[in-house]
This record gives sequence, structure tokens and C-alpha cells, in this order.
Amino acid sequence: MKIYINPEKSYWPQLCTRPAFDYASLEGLVAPILDNIKTDGDTALRKYAAQFDNVQLDALKVTTEEFNTAAAIVPTALKQAITQAAANIRLFHEAQKETILQIYTMPGVLCWRKSVGISNVGLYIPGGTAPLFSTLLMLGIPAQIAGCNNIILCTPSNAEGKINETILFTAELLGLKNVFKLGGVQAIGAMAYGTASVPKVSKIFGPGNQYVTAAKQMVNRQGTAIDMPAGPSELAVYADETAVPAFVASDLLSQAEHGIDSQVILVASSEKIVLAVQDEVNKQLYHLPRKEVAAIALTHSRYVVIESVYTAFDFLNEYAAEHLIIASDAALELSEKVINAGSIFLGHYSPESAGDYASGTNHTLPTNGYAKAYSGVSVDSFVKKITFQQLSKEGLAFIGNTIELMAEAEGLEAHRNAVAIRIKK
Repeated sequence: MKIYINPEKSYWPQLCTRPAFDYASLEGLVAPILDNIKTDGDTALRKYAAQFDNVQLDALKVTTEEFNTAAAIVPTALKQAITQAAANIRLFHEAQKETILQIYTMPGVLCWRKSVGISNVGLYIPGGTAPLFSTLLMLGIPAQIAGCNNIILCTPSNAEGKINETILFTAELLGLKNVFKLGGVQAIGAMAYGTASVPKVSKIFGPGNQYVTAAKQMVNRQGTAIDMPAGPSELAVYADETAVPAFVASDLLSQAEHGIDSQVILVASSEKIVLAVQDEVNKQLYHLPRKEVAAIALTHSRYVVIESVYTAFDFLNEYAAEHLIIASDAALELSEKVINAGSIFLGHYSPESAGDYASGTNHTLPTNGYAKAYSGVSVDSFVKKITFQQLSKEGLAFIGNTIELMAEAEGLEAHRNAVAIRIKK
């Protein structure tokens, strides 16, 4: 990681650049797979499972017996941890439900808004070397709270046709029974178009590799909604003289181990802090099982020294991190300066991994600078907000002239007449 000392503002865009991948270049590979799934359905899904996952699938859907077998394998302590995390996540997200508030904008004109769950949603949970059962909690729980009637889960199996047992246990804990042994592009295509086995959904959620991301972007253009634009995971840390270098280093490494395209940035108030953290990073990296992955991620990560706290947070707002840790005794006060971030972690005892797993907040967050305009996943992500209005005769009489004048000024005579004909009667 290179050290930058009080960089000029003109250089900030370069410092804020993320590891780039040209998703457009993948479309030539992804499009034929999606087209094949749209045309051939389950036959195509089995073909691509054999091609990409080296598995021959007879049944695509997970059976009751497979759920039972998985539950018996997962250690009791891990089950208890997942159950505790689920309770915290549910408690936090339950509080996001909105009560219906009716407003009379004028006498006889009543308006309100109601949140209605998206009927059919699809969740994609990666398997592989890091099966993200925690992401299933982050997506499945708010979907249930929102009132989504049909929740479809796709996650890849191994070459023996078995899904990771912890993912299956988590699905059963949440009561999700429509689970399919599908990974990669074929999972996204199955949920977007629907097949004989896999129901079609209206919105797809969940992370994935560059092929999954490209597939989500493509089906989005074709009419299936997705959670948000996706990119590699990232973390920014602000550290001042009160920070604990070992803590900061552990946070940087916890994000770097996600993948070789992950990015971490340390913004510190002095070079002394950077050097202390750098030393701790080198010590801790050696002991990590995924040290090769983290080491590559660190090559395109950065240490930035910005002595002015105001300038530092201007830079952090420009970077708009997915995760932002404020490692300072004054973390709560400093957080008031943040306007762009996916999720913020305050003080010395709030590691980013707490939000990843069990504090209760959602870890599905905007990356690649999208935190300037996007929020993380919440109950709102799984609902449509429908507005209502009810006008009495008196209400229409009160507001009618306003509507008629505005419609006439826009040259929309039928709009004006829809009011005039009622008032005349």
C-alpha cells in the first residue's frame, strides 16, 4: 500500500478510483447463456450446471431430506450464533416498517401511502470457498418483514449435488423452502425468466462474481429489477491519534480478505499512525489463511495522510465508502461530517465484521462510490410504496378550479373535463 501525504484535491479522483472490471466485455459470454435459459429452461440449467459446476442435477430443488441432513451436520454452537444474529437482524429491520399516515391536504382531500411487499423476489447466495450464509440472513429477513409472498433462493451445489449445509440450515431457520441448486449466470437467468422448476421473480438480490454481476445488469435492462449496482467490497478507515493501530490493521485485513479486487483505504491524521498501522498489517497478514488473497487486495489499496480533519472528511465523502470506520475517541462527533457512506462503524470497538454478521444492520451495501446516491438493503428494498387519494364531493369542489386551470394551461383538455364533468353533475 502506497502512502500519500496531504494529496492535492485535484488528485483525489485518482485516489478514489476502484479496481475496475469492464462488465460490458462479459456480455458476449453472458448473453448466449441467458438466451439459452430463456428458450430451453430447465434443460439449459442442467447443461450449465454440468459445464460450470461439474454436477449432474436430476432435481433442481432442495428436498426435505436434504434440509434435515444439513441441520444434523451444522455444529450446535454455530446454530446458536446464527440464531442470535438472526434475532438481532430481525429486531433492527422490524423497526423499519412504516405505519400508514393519512393526511388531509385540504378539506375533503385525503391522501396516504402504503408499503406493499414485492410478491416474488429472488435471492442469490454464492457458495464456493466463502459460502455467504450471513447474506441469506441479510436478505431473507427483510424480505419476510416486508411481506414478500414468494421468496426464491438460488445457491450453487458442489460436484456431488450438495449445497453448503450452513446455507441450508439458515434457509430452514428462516422458513425458506424454495431453494434451488443453481449458481452463476444460470441462477440469475432462471429467476429472471422462470422455468418449469424455478418461478419467475420481479426483483433479484444478492452478490456474486463478475459474471453474476453482468447477468444481473443485463436482466435489469430487460425488465427484472435488481437490488443495486454492484462492485468489489471496500472499506475506508479514518484514524487519529487515539486509534489503536492493531485494531485498525485488523479491520483493513478483514475487508482485504474478501477478494483480490477488494479495496481498503486508511485516512490518518499523521504519518506516524500510518507507519504503526502498516507495521501491524504486515504482522497480522502472515497468520491469515487467506493471506494470498488479502495481499493482492492490498496492492491496490492506499494509505492517505490528511492532517486537517475537515479535509479528511471531505475526501472520505468523495470516496463514498461501502463501509466506513471512524477510529477515534470523537467518533460520534466526527460522524456528523459524513454524508456519503453505506454503513458507519463508530469508535474502537465497532469492527466492520460486527455489521457483516450480527449487530443487526444490513451488510448488503452500495459500492464503487454509489453510496453518494444509494442506500443499503433494508425493508424498503423489498416493498413498493403505493399512494392513495380519496376526494369527497366537497373536496373536489375545493380543489377543482386549481386542477382545471393547471390542466388547461398544459393543453390537456380531457384532464380538465374529468373534473368539470363531476362538478357540473
